Amino acid sequence: MSSFKNLRIVDNFYQTSSFFPMPTILIGTLDEKGNTSFGSYSLCFPYYIAGKDYYAMILECRNSSNTCKGILRIGKCSLNFIPDNKKYFKEAVRLGFPGDTPKEKMKNCLFTLEDGLRKEEDPNGNYPKVIEEAFQVFECTWVKELDNAQDDKIEEEYNGPYHNFNGITSHFGAHFILKIDKILMKEKYYNTIINGVTAGGFPRIPIDFGYRDSTNFWCSRHKKPFKEPIPVHEVDIQSVKYAANRADDKVKFSDDACQMMVKIPRVFLSMVLKGCVKWAKENNCTLITAKEMKIINDKRAKEKDKK
Repeated sequence: MSSFKNLRIVDNFYQTSSFFPMPTILIGTLDEKGNTSFGSYSLCFPYYIAGKDYYAMILECRNSSNTCKGILRIGKCSLNFIPDNKKYFKEAVRLGFPGDTPKEKMKNCLFTLEDGLRKEEDPNGNYPKVIEEAFQVFECTWVKELDNAQDDKIEEEYNGPYHNFNGITSHFGAHFILKIDKILMKEKYYNTIINGVTAGGFPRIPIDFGYRDSTNFWCSRHKKPFKEPIPVHEVDIQSVKYAANRADDKVKFSDDACQMMVKIPRVFLSMVLKGCVKWAKENNCTLITAKEMKIINDKRAKEKDKK
């Protein structure tokens, strides 16, 4: 007999029929007058993470919300990740109350607003402001062409036809694929990522559990993270050499180059070898040694920094 009970799945199942930890994000958009307004969201997750020309998040929201209207209006938004602070969470709950106008929401707003990097690069453009108190911000652009959603407009009511995954997706709902233009990071946490992560270098991140009853939002406080080392599964050097020798009929790999790839998980080895071969052909190289591997790794690191 199962040790579990069968719980009925209902609307908003992530809140009403399960325990689902989520981020706490304040999304900035522009109202009709070009003023920044914020709404609170947790249904915002990574969408495109690798293998495309850009990276993206997906946002799920009500199509009657100010946030939905703001994205439909200008196609830009800021995703502001606020730290664990009880007064910040209280303000996020207030900003998340449905039905208030942008002007009502932003009256006496607790947070400090400033221009993001998009505005700095494009002074004449219209971009939502970002929250100074946030530990990180994603500045995003809606990829409206996906799912043929480019003609979606602000309406009082949406009666279809609906899109599958982008734009207006149901009578009440909307999904937005948001291209990440910039990741803004406070210096302390920037240094943590660049120079090496330590437990003390993590931001204080709250976990939102959404509604659990008819009267309260629920959130858990941040605790210092602990680490668990990743198991070391080095690929046998002979296996790397076998794969490397078959990666291309002209480009070959030396033993010291193969030794530099033994810690690459086997599932990613073929992809790495193809990337090395591509670089070699672009640089008229027929033998990749440790020297060339270092150049390739440095190039990859620089490209990652640019993104």
